[in-house]
Amino acid sequence: MTALDEVKIGGLGASRRRVEDNRFVRGRGNYTDDIKLPGMLHMEILRSPLAHARITSIDTSKAWEIPGVRLVLTGEMMAQRNLAWMPTLSYDTQAVLATDKVRFQGQEVCVVVADDPYIAKDGCEAIVVEYEPLPPVVSPEQAQAPDAPLIRDDKEGQTDNTCYRWEVGDRESTERAFAEADHVSRLKLHYPRSHPSPIECCGSIADFNPATQKLTVYMTTQAPHIIRAAVALVAELPEHMIRIVSPDIGGGFGNKVPVYPGYVASILCSILLGKPVKWIEDKSGNLSSTGFGRDMYLDSEMALRADGKILAVRLRADTDQGAFFADAQPSKFKIGLLHSAFACYDIPTGHITAQGHYTNKAPGGVAYRCSFRVTEAMYFQERMVAAAAAELGIDQAEFRRINLLRDDQFPHRTAFGFLVDSGQYGKCLQLGLDAIGYDEFRKDQEIARSRGRRLGIGISTMTEPLGAGNSREYDILGIKMFDSAELRVHLTGKAILRTGAKTQGQGHETTWAQIVSHELGIPAADVIVEEGDTDTAPFGMGTYASRSTPVAGAAVSMVARKVRAKARKLAAHLLEVSEEDIEWELGRFFVRSAPDRGATIQECAMAAYSNMPDGMEPGLEFNAYYDPPNLTWPFACYIVTVEVDPETGVWDVLRVVAVDDCGVRINPMVVEGQIMGGLTEAYAVSSMQFQTYDADGNIVGSNYMDYLLPTSWETPGFELHEVVTPCPHHPIGAKGVGECAAVGGPAAFVNAVLDALSDTGVRNIDMPLLPDRVWQAIQDGRDVSGAPPIRSDQG
Repeated sequence: MTALDEVKIGGLGASRRRVEDNRFVRGRGNYTDDIKLPGMLHMEILRSPLAHARITSIDTSKAWEIPGVRLVLTGEMMAQRNLAWMPTLSYDTQAVLATDKVRFQGQEVCVVVADDPYIAKDGCEAIVVEYEPLPPVVSPEQAQAPDAPLIRDDKEGQTDNTCYRWEVGDRESTERAFAEADHVSRLKLHYPRSHPSPIECCGSIADFNPATQKLTVYMTTQAPHIIRAAVALVAELPEHMIRIVSPDIGGGFGNKVPVYPGYVASILCSILLGKPVKWIEDKSGNLSSTGFGRDMYLDSEMALRADGKILAVRLRADTDQGAFFADAQPSKFKIGLLHSAFACYDIPTGHITAQGHYTNKAPGGVAYRCSFRVTEAMYFQERMVAAAAAELGIDQAEFRRINLLRDDQFPHRTAFGFLVDSGQYGKCLQLGLDAIGYDEFRKDQEIARSRGRRLGIGISTMTEPLGAGNSREYDILGIKMFDSAELRVHLTGKAILRTGAKTQGQGHETTWAQIVSHELGIPAADVIVEEGDTDTAPFGMGTYASRSTPVAGAAVSMVARKVRAKARKLAAHLLEVSEEDIEWELGRFFVRSAPDRGATIQECAMAAYSNMPDGMEPGLEFNAYYDPPNLTWPFACYIVTVEVDPETGVWDVLRVVAVDDCGVRINPMVVEGQIMGGLTEAYAVSSMQFQTYDADGNIVGSNYMDYLLPTSWETPGFELHEVVTPCPHHPIGAKGVGECAAVGGPAAFVNAVLDALSDTGVRNIDMPLLPDRVWQAIQDGRDVSGAPPIRSDQG
């Protein structure tokens, strides 16, 4: 009897194939739209064609006359039941169905329930809504104008279009640092409105049983327990009579965290009709009405010494929140974790001010594959760093070396209060530079420029705070952001694990079993993972902001250790020695003085049901709730080389090198897949992807002809490298990685293009770097800022 080989049994470090893929590649996944219930009806939503207008009348009579229509619901009907408005996760309110006026194009106005979705669509087309157009507001600048129309006139005491003001840092010390600086670098930046664009749109099936008074909702949610709490508040049903089931999810990326009007409307329709009601969103509805990401403007300054040392940073941010403040983020941080900017740099002081603004756009600001606005923070940070290095005439890699935290500076308290606990930043940077052949590329770049070719190299070094978060600081709607796991080991030694997380492609069914295997020596194939059903899963905050491994994964480790602690007592009983004489190696306990005498974890599991010591409860199962002591801090260095065609503005990616330090890797293959997916999204937003609105508030980007997704043809190849710095407070030393490449990648692509234009006087081109914008910058020798302009008078 010897210790098991962890990789062979599928534990930590094994590139175990994702078990969930067995059903997905066979088309046997079980998504919300796959569920069919007896007597189920179908709901469709009528959306506003205007961005800002008062509703003068709604005539539903023709819709009621269509055979098969069972219900037509308006905002006034919902208001009679106190359901016309619902709370958002940011302590604002949002209209479920519009009553007084519409506030963005695509807003929900009416719903129709019918025998099939086609009849429901016909019913929506038969409704006649009369609107009185109002002036639209489509930017924070317009929202702040003295004569701007008041968008949220429904809110008592609201006198302008500002929805929050927030600041952090030390204003006085920052001002002193700027007064003493040798040079001040200034840069204005815009991170365009983006959309998570999951393959599967949002949807729900509400099933209210009049006999039992129990409501079951099958739905596309990344946070089932939070949705249950919100439904209990809105629908005024007791929480124990609500069951939320989140089946397989076809991608989330933060888009499926909020509560959407379609969910609430389908629930009320089911309650009124006493039948199951299904609502499945179409692509245009998803792109035009559900949670977007980004849309932030930054006015930045950096105080510098002549030798390149950063003395202070000053950031002023304006966010476009759309018609309702509906961010899903920790309660106390109104602009998310933007203040994580510069956490990987040794910066003495800084100050951030931020304002959020209502506009006539869809609400959102979701944590689109990022930990609450960290994507904006890292993009702004790395663009500021590149600009400052260029202004001082210091090589961009050397500028980072001067300012990155050294290994002996951990743990490090940032200028904005975060505690960064570990990292090897210099090693990651050097590994990336060596892999890309930085010095050789610089030589090739000069030769190419002399021949009329424009090559560029861009760097992005970033650290992201993951795993929100510790209950001292982090909550949503007052609920602390811990997470949970329940592990039950059956008498045969097989196990079932349930968590409060919810996978949307992260591979929980594979990697959670690997953590159990690491802690107990049970082969990963013998561990089944279940999530997403509030009737069976322990309470948890769901999956977003890279909380999976840092929080839920830690809970899995802790519950497995509880099981192991009881199994140790059982082993002592079986081996007839005291517990103090028992040692552990993977898969078995043994007697310290007689290593050949041992008991496997499976034998201990059998004993838990058949041969317990006196006074011990039967069974081998526990719950664990994990409240992280700190955020985890993965680090990454992304380096991109490009060639820009000065005649057309087209730029091609030559190479992409990624160096990620995400701590201990549970499944290297899954980690690599996450990094590649994130880099693909980074390339997309930097090169082709944005949502914008014309002067009348019409959305440009509500279909995939306008909102572009990269295919395998456009997506470049990626070269991946790793550094491992274990997290000192996580049970298995993991830090998380799912969002890092999407967060840190965009700046590397943009910095590379601007490096290729370094002799033209162009300091900035805001994303996306469409060829015409790059060409315009080259021709004019000046910056191209803001979202690409759209004029409504151009057709």
